[in-house]
Amino acid sequence: MLLAAGIALGMLSAPAAPLRVLVFSKTAGFRHDSIPVAVEAMKALATARRFEVECTEDAASFNAPNLAKFKVVMFLLTTGDALNDEQQTAFENWYRKGGGWVGVHSASDTEYGWEWFGRLVGAYFMSHPAVQNADVHIEDPKHPTMKGLPKLWQRRDEWYDFKSNPRSQVHVLATLDEKTYQGGKMGDDHPTVWCHEFDGGRAWYTAGGHTNESYAEPLFIGHVYEAIRWVSRTR
Repeated sequence: MLLAAGIALGMLSAPAAPLRVLVFSKTAGFRHDSIPVAVEAMKALATARRFEVECTEDAASFNAPNLAKFKVVMFLLTTGDALNDEQQTAFENWYRKGGGWVGVHSASDTEYGWEWFGRLVGAYFMSHPAVQNADVHIEDPKHPTMKGLPKLWQRRDEWYDFKSNPRSQVHVLATLDEKTYQGGKMGDDHPTVWCHEFDGGRAWYTAGGHTNESYAEPLFIGHVYEAIRWVSRTR
């Protein structure tokens, strides 16, 4: 009896495994000048919020033993054909076991020929006007990743249009008001942040994050952090 109680107590007091995030920022197309700033911001966020982060542009990191170390993979400003077939398969297998994926900005300008990834991200990038101010309407203020955001969020960024509207495939969290900026092409329904439960894991995407200034915005960084927590099921 005492042995059983001791074992049970030991199980209850065992420390939880640390949250580990793989931040991937390889580019095989356009390369954002903000990548170094964004990477440093993720490192600073990890320090402040006490999780572990590994930042890489090495696609060879996408193998089963290495991916098994992480709960979350973030595609941070990636572009183009970033992974080969073997690496894609390793990522799919990892994700289907309950992995979490966070996509930032040009994550949607990545892997156009990978059909599964297209469903993961929700929609592919089509075009964008110049960087400018716009109104972002928070559509689901109760979602954990929208925590602390004003219902009308005014910010400056590069606002993406997409090849298709993802609404029927994902849970839209925020939309753009095209009447508040020039050059939008999606009309009255313009999703810009969304998430979904997909193929065994969780995925979250924001079209924001083009500018250096984005990574000094507490609200922007805060909702990326909440996305990490949501896809990892730590909240």
